[in-house]
This record gives sequence, structure tokens and C-alpha cells, in this order.
Amino acid sequence: MGRKWLFILSVTLCLLAGGNRAAAQFRSEAFSQNYSDDPQAAESDGARRDSSFTFSISEYFGGLLHKRTSRMGNTFLGSMVFVGGQQIYNRDYWKLPIIYGGIGAGVGMGIKYNNQYKQSVEAGMPDDQSKQMRNIMFAAAGTVYWASLMDGLLCYETDIDHHPTRAAFLSLLMPGLGQCYNGEPWKVPIYWGFLIGSYHYLHDNTVKYNHFKQIYIDASDPDSGYSGRISADTAKYYRDMYREWRDYSILAIAASYLLQVIDANVFAYMRDFGVSEDLSLDLQPTVLTPDTQFAYNPYGFGLKLGINF
Repeated sequence: MGRKWLFILSVTLCLLAGGNRAAAQFRSEAFSQNYSDDPQAAESDGARRDSSFTFSISEYFGGLLHKRTSRMGNTFLGSMVFVGGQQIYNRDYWKLPIIYGGIGAGVGMGIKYNNQYKQSVEAGMPDDQSKQMRNIMFAAAGTVYWASLMDGLLCYETDIDHHPTRAAFLSLLMPGLGQCYNGEPWKVPIYWGFLIGSYHYLHDNTVKYNHFKQIYIDASDPDSGYSGRISADTAKYYRDMYREWRDYSILAIAASYLLQVIDANVFAYMRDFGVSEDLSLDLQPTVLTPDTQFAYNPYGFGLKLGINF
């Protein structure tokens, strides 16, 4: 064990020493240059460091108190639990009564109609109208919650025209919206086609799975009076097959949804990646002048390769 760690330590020291010697042959500016000719892209490189999806509680509440800057993703994730946090951070205080009132009224009325529906079921006379109103009220509360997240995302002030975090969360809230934000609406029918097609197969496979599941239950019970042409073994085979296809359909929906979120985030990053029609290659001799004390020679000769794109 001692030899193993001694070997690892030796290799690490050799790599560090080699790295210092290699770096000594070049000017330090070569490792910190921005090779983009677009000044806007150069500014956004530093600003986009806030496009992290990690959550910090201290950063979130510090932003709510306006004592520090909170990243767009951090305020979004925090407001998923602490509703209205985005509006507080954006100083849109007048929106808070609308958000809390809308969610509170929807949830309260939903609970009321749900209790009425339960009482009607216990009485043996289910009230479908109460059930319908319950669903509408809960859906209304969910819509207000969704709208509060969307509002906070759109009203977050940033100097970046197409912020990757905003694009990703827009697609998270509404599939395809991030692509529209990036100026790529032609992708929306593709992703919605995947989602709708996957949902269609999910519904179809679920119906067939339940159908053969019930046949298998009836065919396996001698007291059920089942007299169908499908045997229990055949029903079991198709039940398992459609259950597997149903699971694949769920994975297809999740993959399509996740893919369009990733697409929105990645292409928002790449939007400022300038590609010019002037593609050229420049090769010329140059003199290397190391500026550190680790260099063996004061000067060196080589070739400088420049690529414009």
C-alpha cells in the first residue's frame, strides 16, 4: 500500500512540474484570451456563470432581503416551494396578493367541493357537479401557481438577451417555449409530435393492458363464469407485453420532455457562438518569449497558427 501511494505522489509531482515547464514556454495571456470577435459574447461569458441549477438557501433568502444577488435558477427553484419569492426578488410586490389570493381561493373552494362530493358518495348519491367543480378549482389554483413561476422567470432582469437558464425553465414550464425564446420555433412541432405520439401509445397500451389483465383475472378464476376464447396463458402473455410497451411509452414521454429542456438550454448557450463566412488559416514563423523564471532558454523559435471563423 505504501508503494502504491508513493507512486501516485511521484506521478502527480511529475505532472505538476511538467505543467510548469510547458506553461513557461508561452505567455500567460494565451490561457485567458477570449477568441470571439463579438464583444457581446465576451460580456456574456462572465454573466452566464450564474446559469447553474444548484440551489442555495442562503443565496435565495439573501436575495429576497435584497442583500445579495440571487441567480435566476436559484430564485426559480426556491419559489417552487416558497411561492412568490420571485416577485419579491423582482420587487413586484403588488403581484403577491393576486398570487396568494388566487391559490388560496382555488385550494379553499376545491376542498369545499371535495367535501361535498364525499358526503354525496357516502349518501349513495354521487354529486358529479361537485366533483367537476372540485377539479376546476384545484386546476385554477395550479394555474395561478404555474403563472407565478412563469411571471417571475420572465421578469427577472438580466443583461443577456437569451439566457440559458431562462430558456431551460421556460421549456420546463411549457414544452417548446424555450425553443421559441431561442428563435427556433420550427422545433416546436417536432417535440410536440414526440410528446403527443408517446402519449397516444401510452393511452393505447394502458387500455389494452387493463383489458387483458381483466381477462386473465376472469380466466384464472373458475367461479367467474368466464367463457371467452382467450385462455389465461394467452391473456397473461398479452398483459405482460402491453405492460412493457406502456412502460416504454412513459420513458418516451420523459425522454422527449427532458430532451427539449436540454435543447433549449444548450442552444441558448450556443446562440452567441459567432461563425463567420470568412474561414481562413494563417501560418507564420514567430519568436517565443517566455516571461517566467522557469524557462530554460530566453527565446525560442516556432510557428504561429491562426484560424479565423
